[in-house]
Amino acid sequence: MKQQQQLFVNVDRLEQTIEAFADYGRTENNGVTRLALSEPDIAVRGYFRQCCEELGMTVTVDDLGCMYATYAGTEDVPPIVIGSHMDTVKKGGRFDGILGVLAGLELVRTLKDYGIQPRIPIVVMNFTNEEGARFEPSMMASGVLAGRFDGDTMLAKTDPDGITFGDALNASGYAGEQQHRIREATAYLELHIEQGPVLESEQLAIGLVDCVVGMVCYEIEVQGDSNHAGTTPMSMRQDALFAANDLMLMLREQLAPLDEELVYTMGRMNVYPNIHTVIPNRVVFTLEARHKDEDVVHQVEQIIGALPKQHGGCEVKATRLWNRNTVWFDAHVCGVLQQAVKTLGYSHRTMASGAGHDAQFVADFLPSAMVFVPSVRGKSHCEEEFTPYEQCAQGVNVLLEAVMLMQEKA
Repeated sequence: MKQQQQLFVNVDRLEQTIEAFADYGRTENNGVTRLALSEPDIAVRGYFRQCCEELGMTVTVDDLGCMYATYAGTEDVPPIVIGSHMDTVKKGGRFDGILGVLAGLELVRTLKDYGIQPRIPIVVMNFTNEEGARFEPSMMASGVLAGRFDGDTMLAKTDPDGITFGDALNASGYAGEQQHRIREATAYLELHIEQGPVLESEQLAIGLVDCVVGMVCYEIEVQGDSNHAGTTPMSMRQDALFAANDLMLMLREQLAPLDEELVYTMGRMNVYPNIHTVIPNRVVFTLEARHKDEDVVHQVEQIIGALPKQHGGCEVKATRLWNRNTVWFDAHVCGVLQQAVKTLGYSHRTMASGAGHDAQFVADFLPSAMVFVPSVRGKSHCEEEFTPYEQCAQGVNVLLEAVMLMQEKA
């Protein structure tokens, strides 16, 4: 099938669709709370199914609750899958996740507008529980599909009320069949808001994502000795908090020069006994670092490993909690997206994703790639999250152009 004309999505319709889906769980401050398999999530799934079936698509559900809406092609070949997730964090935004699902929906609507029946089938996909805001871990369903997580273990995961993921799935009416799991595809494409400030600050329309960065997380424990805050001379203290502060400064001074793209966060700290009249005897804090170059991540680990075992009269212990390697997306699919954005003439750059997405697990078994559109002020996972609808449409247009390129026979 040769592309006869340049196709563009309907911006106004896309805006109306985004807002209509945001009504399922909309908060007072125009955000969205739609936890996985909650009432709003079940309701929005029903609306998604309705929208797809109105287009003549066939909707199936796998045993993890993932939804697959198929727009038939003229040939029996592996489909082009376009997807993301519809669940949110508490008081999240209207764009995170859902934009990637609605991109597929709007893409199919546009093909219908132009009377185009694709050669390669198109599947619009909704992954279950990407956020992990109700059932940990995040990216649960895609992790099971990729063989990263054990299915039975995930079904037994509980929410804060003690409800298991399996029970919630059965109660939702979206416990489908394992035979419906996606196993092959021509390509998997995921459109997402950047969730960061780079594209906006550089006044660029599109981010072509070549990888999801590797990361490592350590817990650093400092063990001192408690005593009275008023009677113990400063020279005779084993203050775990003072020692921890020194270690944090050491780490920052050594990590900062490594690479300008390295990001690191000391995001959690617990101080014991946490009483203002008692010298702290124990402090535990975390250090998480992310970079696409695994050599840089290794250098971070070397710096952590070289921390003194004793400091300020306190014992110091560093323990790695977890890590992940950089996931590189499929070179051919990335190349098609590159060609699409050049054809459209949109300003763009290649970039890495610092956040996790279903695509990083899907890349284990399907040729995958991602596209970013700007986030105003880099805000995400909050009610202030916003991407102008024209920029959302540009992202969908990139996927649409890529899909049309893939439809052409060599």
